[in-house]
Amino acid sequence: MGKKTVAVIFGGANSEHEVSIKSANTIMNNLDEDKYLVLPVFITRDGRWFLYDGPKGNLNCNNWEKYATPTILSPDTSHKGLLRMVGDKFRVIEVDVIFPVLHGKNGEDGTIQGLFELGGIPYVGSGVLGSSVSMCKAFANMVAEKMGIAQPDFLTVTKSQLNEDADAVAAVIRKKIGYPCFVKPSNTGSSVGISKAKNKKDLMQALELASTYDTLIVVEKAAIGRELECAVLGNDNPAASCVGEITYERDFYCYEAKYMCDGSRPIIPADIPHSAVEEIQDVSLRIFKGLGCKGLARVDFFLTDDGKVLFNEINTMPGFTSISMYPMLWHSDGKTTADIVDELIELALEGRDDTE
Repeated sequence: MGKKTVAVIFGGANSEHEVSIKSANTIMNNLDEDKYLVLPVFITRDGRWFLYDGPKGNLNCNNWEKYATPTILSPDTSHKGLLRMVGDKFRVIEVDVIFPVLHGKNGEDGTIQGLFELGGIPYVGSGVLGSSVSMCKAFANMVAEKMGIAQPDFLTVTKSQLNEDADAVAAVIRKKIGYPCFVKPSNTGSSVGISKAKNKKDLMQALELASTYDTLIVVEKAAIGRELECAVLGNDNPAASCVGEITYERDFYCYEAKYMCDGSRPIIPADIPHSAVEEIQDVSLRIFKGLGCKGLARVDFFLTDDGKVLFNEINTMPGFTSISMYPMLWHSDGKTTADIVDELIELALEGRDDTE
């Protein structure tokens, strides 16, 4: 049986561009060259697509573009692959499966998954609906609420409401949510644009910041407790990993704490009661299925000081960097990173529901 051609797409026109490159390096370094022909496809910050032909180690270098040629993914199902520019003509490169290592906007929100669907090419991860609903914190929270899953009290705010009367919005938040609270753009990842507000001044600044990233904003009551994470792997019958804990020195687990601060530390497995582990694993699988997810996800929780498990959010394309929790959680359960990426490709090739 011949090698499968895997297009690994990374970079992207969003705030998580650099994290995507690091994740893609990890994934490509763990793809078995005896089983897969890997095509690195890089999307620049301004949305241009390139196929990279150089050494893997150069992906983090500034001169990588000298090894790259313009490329696009064709939406034409007769191509089932990439269109590479050669001179003034395009050459078709057939692709068996796509591994989109794209975090956040334009990668994890269903937009690029729609392109994959149009092209008729299998891909790793959730489909259009599962990706878009999971990425939108407001709608994910609404689904969790409908399913009876415990989570912090929340409400949504639109940018137009802020523009109309920000003081009135702040008054509603103080009455219904109170301080401290978290203010989040509904459609960003890696804690980008998220702030913790302890008073009205903080809140107004947080709302202003969040509105620069999204027109829909989620405000949540701050949960006092420990931050826990669980990894999910599978399609219709997914499995949940052990539960890990994140400790950090910042006021909350912000972008800097995740990727730039030496004080952040994972504890795997988390030292929590067995009943809490079972509840977190159960809710992880329930929300994964309830949101229509496929392939993989990392589900985040709070364990409050009085022992309550609260759903925080779900991430349908978690990081694969050297400090990312998703692969580390599975490592604790005996899977290597190579095992994980191999299984994800097999899950993608199983096919997906045409009605999705």
